[in-house]
Amino acid sequence: MPFSMPRSYGPASLPTRDLPTGGVRVPDGLCVIHADHRYAVVDKPAGLLSVPGKTEPDCAAARVAGLFPDATGPLVVHRLDMDTSGLLVFGLDPGAQRRLSTEFENRRVEKTYLAIVGGPVRSETGTIDLPMRVDWPNRPRQIVDHADGKPSVTRYRVLAREPDRTLLALTPETGRTHQLRVHCAEGLGVPILGDPLYGSLDSAPRLLLHAWRLAFRPPGERRLRGFTSPASELFAPRLAPPA
Repeated sequence: MPFSMPRSYGPASLPTRDLPTGGVRVPDGLCVIHADHRYAVVDKPAGLLSVPGKTEPDCAAARVAGLFPDATGPLVVHRLDMDTSGLLVFGLDPGAQRRLSTEFENRRVEKTYLAIVGGPVRSETGTIDLPMRVDWPNRPRQIVDHADGKPSVTRYRVLAREPDRTLLALTPETGRTHQLRVHCAEGLGVPILGDPLYGSLDSAPRLLLHAWRLAFRPPGERRLRGFTSPASELFAPRLAPPA
C-alpha cells in the first residue's frame, strides 16, 4: 500500500510558485514540468538514462533535444541515475546551460528526494556525514572511506512510517555518485527498496528513489523558483505541494 504524505511538508525556502499538478506529458514518456526559451524542467521516468550510454543513445537529453529542435549548445546541466525518477533541468542555449551548471556546481540549488527504505529509522530528522569514493574493483559501486573518500553530506527527515519501511525526504548537500543510496544503506542501516547495488532488487518493482523538488535561480532571474514532480503512486498517490 502506498504511503500518504502530509501536505504541510516542504523546505522553508522553497517559494510558492511550484506547479501544482505537474506539466504536460508528451508521447516519448517525459513529462514537461516547465519550458521557456532558456530552459526546460522535465520529469524523467525510472529506467531512462539522463545522457547517452556507451551503447544506448536513448536518454532524457536526446528526448529533450527532439522536443526543442531550436535549442543550441550543450543541454545537460546535471544527471540522475538511470533507476532514479524525477526532475531534471536542461539549458536550451549555451548561456543558460552555463548559468544553471554554475548554480549546481556552487551548491545553490535546493534538491529534495523521496525515498522508501526497507526498515525503521530511529530519528525523525538527522544528518548523514560519510565520505565516499568509487569502489574501483566493483564499479559503479561506491563505498564509504573515512581516509580517502570525498566529503558527502545528506540531511533527512521522516515523513511516514510503517512497521517494515519508512518514507524519507532526503536533501543532499553534496552531489556524489550514488550518495543517497549509500547514505541510506550505510548511514541509516536501511537500504532504499529496489536497490540492486546496495540492497535487494527483489524488495520493490523499481528503485524507490524520486527527485521530488528542485529550486534554483533561472537564467536572468535573481529569485529562487521552485518546481515539484508528482511522485509515483508507489510513494504517495495524494502527494501535493504545500498549500
